[in-house]
Amino acid sequence: MADVRRMIALIVTTDPATIAFAQAVLRDAEIECYVMDQNMSVLEPGIMIPKRVMVLKEDVAEARDILTDAGIAKELEV
Repeated sequence: MADVRRMIALIVTTDPATIAFAQAVLRDAEIECYVMDQNMSVLEPGIMIPKRVMVLKEDVAEARDILTDAGIAKELEV
């Protein structure tokens, strides 16, 4: 796993389908990604806590392009 201190959040959402799709697209493109806050709902049941799809800073531009081409540009963080 990459150093999460060098990662940027590309997507912040509570939608598990969006997260799974983004992960699959990024992995197919061989861009390392990591989902933060996946287990937070265990600590706070009943609250929808957003999860963050993170990529390395040096991969942000390429990852944005790939996710935009995949049709989920509206989910990308500014």
